[in-house]
Amino acid sequence: MSNQTPIHAGHNAYLNDGALVQMTSQMPESVVSGFASHGRWAASSEALDLARLANENPPKLKSFDARGERVDLVEFHPAYHALMRRGVAMGLTSSIWSDDPAERGVRNEARAVRFMLTSQLETGHTCPLTMTHASIAALMTEPDVLKDWMPRILTKEYDSSQKSPGTKKGLTIGMGMTERQGGSDVRANTTIAERGDGGESGNWRINGEKWFFSAPMCDAFLVLAQTDVGLSCFLLPRLLPDGSNNGVQLQRLKDKIGNRSNASSEVKFVDSFATLVGEQGKGVRTILEMVTLTRLDCALGSAGQMRAALSEAVFHCRHREAFGKKLIDQPLMVRVLADLALEVAAAQALTLRLARSFDRAVTDDVEAGFARLMTPVVKYWVCKSATPMILETMECLGGNGYVEDSVMARLYRDAPLNGIWEGSGNIMCLDVLRVLRKAPNMAATVLESISRDMGDSTNQTMDVLRLAGDIALEDEGSARILTEQLALTAAAAEMRRVLPVELADAFTESRLGRPWRNTYGMMDSRYDARAIVDYVCP
Repeated sequence: MSNQTPIHAGHNAYLNDGALVQMTSQMPESVVSGFASHGRWAASSEALDLARLANENPPKLKSFDARGERVDLVEFHPAYHALMRRGVAMGLTSSIWSDDPAERGVRNEARAVRFMLTSQLETGHTCPLTMTHASIAALMTEPDVLKDWMPRILTKEYDSSQKSPGTKKGLTIGMGMTERQGGSDVRANTTIAERGDGGESGNWRINGEKWFFSAPMCDAFLVLAQTDVGLSCFLLPRLLPDGSNNGVQLQRLKDKIGNRSNASSEVKFVDSFATLVGEQGKGVRTILEMVTLTRLDCALGSAGQMRAALSEAVFHCRHREAFGKKLIDQPLMVRVLADLALEVAAAQALTLRLARSFDRAVTDDVEAGFARLMTPVVKYWVCKSATPMILETMECLGGNGYVEDSVMARLYRDAPLNGIWEGSGNIMCLDVLRVLRKAPNMAATVLESISRDMGDSTNQTMDVLRLAGDIALEDEGSARILTEQLALTAAAAEMRRVLPVELADAFTESRLGRPWRNTYGMMDSRYDARAIVDYVCP
């Protein structure tokens, strides 16, 4: 007997997730059957091999051809293209903008489940999927541009050919915001946009650089550049109508810690043709329409990574023996696994709650307020929770988790990215404060809705939360305390609404009923740790 754990493949990432099945039990049957189909594929040996190959064979920059002419191409392994093809086909770039009657009223939530399942498999390729999906929100500020580009974004066809956007079957859209001197402070950007020949409002030339230019093989990019009026948003195609390069010069690819399957580059724009999107001087407002959706995907992606890591840890502990017992039967180990399971269930519940608020925001002011206030909160807490949580799951596997042959290595390297991309933790906390200052009544209404979902015995929790808000408005440096407390409270409220009360109680008591702690496995014997693990990972 080798006492080695079998390869974890061939299960169903959706049906084997008791909490997620419960959270989606009220959705249309046809939508749920799609989750099961996708869950089967996401955990298949074929899909796991594609994820492995895409990460073991990272993209390569080809700057020049054999004649010494600039080509500025990034070449990807076929496995990456296969993952992209699948993601586009399942609607990760288009479904919330379509008119599928089966998903009417739940489009954001349904896509969120599919995105979370996809992120359990591999997260590098989800970057261009996210940006393409979110780009529509920004393009809606310019109806003529939207009319031209939207049909080819929504085709559900992945076309990686190097052709003019106007001749392709399907398009992907990226973004370029940050620059070397400013980072998150995009108002410090120095990239310049000037009117092109003829002075037409839709004809601009962009000159400058971007420090992080992710997915540089997208067909076009939403970029920020300075005009005489101020920072503005532009749509910049990578190739011109004749198929030639639009002055997009890729300087080098970033050698990133993780996210290896996806290319991120430094770029220089040289007289690059672009079209103004939205009003001049309102570029931040315009691109934030896109960023709101990408921040939701950051949280969904992290929740998916956490779920994948938990699944690996529980699977290992159910097979591996130590000291005469299966690891899962060891009291200390099962407490750790139960604590991890609570964290994952909370992250899933909270991110899906946020997605649902996006679906309802058009007709419900409270839901609109929830989406505005809680997007930075959820992004902050879920993305920050991923790295320490995945580290603990790696320890559950011992040395087998600390080798490159294990999927845990990739999960751990990838985990920090979502906390950095689309606004680091401090940026999220400042955004929470911005809502409290500009819309205090809206924030108060959201807190009331959370309190109602929490049910009995919430007075003390809500009092602490309101006090944290008052302190943060006076002391900006305490905004992280407020943001984390708000995330934990909202997660507990949603767990109480959609999951068995035993899970909600265990999460509430261990996160909100005690002083801060920095390790897992701190549950006491009042809660049935094995039952929690078996419910979340049946």
